[in-house]
Amino acid sequence: RFWQQLGLPGLQLQINTLGTPEERVSYREQLVAYFSAHQEQLDEESLRRLHTNPLRILDSKNPQLRGLIEQAPSLMAYLGDASRSHFDRLCTGLTALDIEFVVNPRLVRGLDYYTRTVFEWVTDQLGAQGTVCAGGRYDGLVEQLGGRATPAVGFAMGVERLILLLEQQPDTPQVSLPDVYLVMVGEAPQTAGMRLAETLRDQLPRLRLICHCGGGSFKSQFKKADRSGARYALILGEEELARGVIGVKPLRDESEQQEVGLQQLAKHLRIRL
Repeated sequence: RFWQQLGLPGLQLQINTLGTPEERVSYREQLVAYFSAHQEQLDEESLRRLHTNPLRILDSKNPQLRGLIEQAPSLMAYLGDASRSHFDRLCTGLTALDIEFVVNPRLVRGLDYYTRTVFEWVTDQLGAQGTVCAGGRYDGLVEQLGGRATPAVGFAMGVERLILLLEQQPDTPQVSLPDVYLVMVGEAPQTAGMRLAETLRDQLPRLRLICHCGGGSFKSQFKKADRSGARYALILGEEELARGVIGVKPLRDESEQQEVGLQQLAKHLRIRL
């Protein structure tokens, strides 16, 4: 649903199960034995992984190893009944929700704390950098860190890759321009301004606000405010802060700048926006 909201068709969900750490012990031994018998075909990176993290060899992007990897032992043969049942229920649930997926038995993770389900959303539009989102379960991680046994799942997403994909879409959504740009000069106004920004976001959830935190003179900040496309600049300096007001300067017309009490600012903006 998230990809649909972004307007990104064509992403493929790939899933696999890594079983439990105990189940991977026997599989790891068979994997080391298999690749050791074919060491002459392994590249330098795979040779380094052979005795440290052999599962990562399955994830190699070297096309010359594809045939060797496809013939490697499958982890599925080493899973217990509970892990098999868990994965079957996942596949059944995805099918019931009409979520298309592909079981990729070579999909692995480089960290030992992953348990059972791992997944990736991939695209063929970005070449070798095709993984857009990847994650999995790590039910034993919290316990390893000293906490109670806690079921958990997580993922990482490549924002830059999402941007690249969006730029390739014919109907890329237009970027919404900010409503206001908060200009602040002085240490105290900056602190007060950041608090004000959070208050405005609470009171006006749809407000698009840029809070300038990079310092600089009023002049330089006004230039940035104008380039941002914002409709109004909110001006907070030492003098305004001392009097409990803020300047509201229209940036898209010739209207006069106004002073508004800090407590009345949200109401003022709600009327004008």
